[in-house]
Amino acid sequence: MKLPIRLILLIVLIPFLSCQEATGQPTNAEFEKYWYAGDAELSRYELKQVRYGEVHEGDAVLIFVTEPFRTDKQVKYEGGSQDNVESVLKLNLTKKFNTGIYPYSMMSSTFTPVAEGKPTLKVTTTSQEWCGHTFSQLNHRKNKYEGKLYSYFQNEGDQAFVLDDALLEDEIFTKIRLQPESLPTGDIQMIPGSMFLRFKHREYGVERAVATLSPMEDPDLSAKALKNYRITYKDFPRVLEITFESEFPHAIVAWEEHGDHSDPSLVTRAVRTHTLKSAYWGQHDVKDGHLRAKLGLE
Repeated sequence: MKLPIRLILLIVLIPFLSCQEATGQPTNAEFEKYWYAGDAELSRYELKQVRYGEVHEGDAVLIFVTEPFRTDKQVKYEGGSQDNVESVLKLNLTKKFNTGIYPYSMMSSTFTPVAEGKPTLKVTTTSQEWCGHTFSQLNHRKNKYEGKLYSYFQNEGDQAFVLDDALLEDEIFTKIRLQPESLPTGDIQMIPGSMFLRFKHREYGVERAVATLSPMEDPDLSAKALKNYRITYKDFPRVLEITFESEFPHAIVAWEEHGDHSDPSLVTRAVRTHTLKSAYWGQHDVKDGHLRAKLGLE
């Protein structure tokens, strides 16, 4: 007998929800109402992206949505056997900006199990600009990350690699939304963000870093209490700071990336301007175009 998707999601969510209640996090009903209501959370950010020694204006969008995920094939569950199906929080993160005459379009997809304590299963990242495009993918299997990179650059070419298990910079965004209290602090081992690695043409690897989680207030970002998670890499210049609301659902209001250029005044910033809940996958008709304006997109 086939179970409905919603029931599958609730079954795999039960252990996580029980833990949340025990640690003072949202109740079962609150979590389910927000993340299992049949829509996604869309947030647009005003982006100032450092590239080629200058700051370029653009848009970033974070799309968070829960969905059933096949852990064996590591793809979205769309029917068939219900074995190895787990609920994940998926983040599609996009950046679009222009550098002079030509545009950049970048996107990463991160699939993090809702159940507490489990590693992110998959991250894919694409980067397109008028010179060409690249694609990378990480899959968590047997306590390792198996990676692939396809690139038009000669020195990168097509390659496969394996990384020791470590925290992913890409998954910090999803972990904040699920359980920010679980974010590690102090000395950590981390795999840098996939978009950062593309910009720097840097090889994937496990790097040393220091992380802090601190309370803060900034009425320009939010009237609510905030927290700031800061990651500082030890062996090369990079700092990532993500600011989010302390209370559930822990909305991300801004992030900054420092050290991408020798000039310390050049900082990549993304600040939230619009948010809406929407079943966007069904809003693809001409008549739905007005929703882009509602999200602050042209």
